[in-house]
Amino acid sequence: MISKPLVLTYLYLLIYILLSSGVILYNKWVLSPKYFDFPFPITLTMIHMGFSGVVAFFLVRVLKVVSPVKMTFEIYATCVIPISAFFASSLWFGNTAYLHISVAFIQMLKALMPVATYLMAVVCATDSPRCDLLLNMVLVSVGVVVSSYGEIHFNVVGTVYQVTGIFAEALRLVLTQVLLQKKGLTLNPITSLYYIAPCSFVFLFVPWYLLEKPAMEVSQIEFNFWIFFSNALCALALNFSIFLVIGRTGAVTIRVAGVLKDWILIALSTVVFPESTITGLNIIGYAIALCGVVMYNYLKVKDVRASQSTSESIPDRITKDWKLEKKSSDIFVPNHGGDNNGGNFATSELNVDEEAPLIPSATRLSHIGRTQLNHTA
Repeated sequence: MISKPLVLTYLYLLIYILLSSGVILYNKWVLSPKYFDFPFPITLTMIHMGFSGVVAFFLVRVLKVVSPVKMTFEIYATCVIPISAFFASSLWFGNTAYLHISVAFIQMLKALMPVATYLMAVVCATDSPRCDLLLNMVLVSVGVVVSSYGEIHFNVVGTVYQVTGIFAEALRLVLTQVLLQKKGLTLNPITSLYYIAPCSFVFLFVPWYLLEKPAMEVSQIEFNFWIFFSNALCALALNFSIFLVIGRTGAVTIRVAGVLKDWILIALSTVVFPESTITGLNIIGYAIALCGVVMYNYLKVKDVRASQSTSESIPDRITKDWKLEKKSSDIFVPNHGGDNNGGNFATSELNVDEEAPLIPSATRLSHIGRTQLNHTA
């Protein structure tokens, strides 16, 4: 007999896959000139951020579902602001790509996320260069290049926007790990939206005012409240579904679900948007890239298990030393709190979550998000 927790887990996974695919297709439909024809990606992103910020404020300040963290001006200025800036950038560039390239090709390009994250981690000194990981990155890159070469409707502008958004998201993930971990600050999904969504909205206002506001005044597009409300509601629901899935399963499972979702989404996009065409070279290139991604995930999970094994062996070694020396004052108690002086367990676990959807469980450092996370994603 199937247990109830297992049924709930698969139900949450199904909801996540449906919501993630639905948000991506919905965003494409809203932005595409061939359908709803609202070619203003910054405006759409601002609607998402504004709606998420209002809901989070209502939950924190009115209903008091969760309590706000102790946020000082120094933490806000050095952590929340830079993270929000890159978060806003990744959403802006990612949504803009929908205007130029197909959903299927965007999903293929997203295979570059492990490459971008690993490179940013090396640059920020949160990870070290390793031959095995570098070879996987090369394999992923080759697969994406092959897939791009096979793209019939290849568009340089759209590709640049998407790749730029991927690197902005990768840098945001690394900064979230470095900055918030350094401050010992943990955020749950609601408080993450409470602090980061309004700040991201403000960052998006400047490019919106300069780039889209004049065009909107000229085009005089009618604002359909229900379309944008339902779109923002779906994006918010996706954030919470990611939280539920990771809370019940973990980052590894949701990565597998993410790969399944990508294949389903690529297939669905060709049905929903008939102008999207997939070639054999697209599929071959994407398969090559996925092989690299799977191997990368395997190596990262292996690293985490090794770190856990090391962490668990420390108390045994301490006990042995204590028995030999009979000095309780010499006992070393390892710090598992995840600060700079602790072991590498917390950091290694975060590395597992680097490309996973961006809201982990309460025991992990919180990441907002499409993708990417990818509610734009």
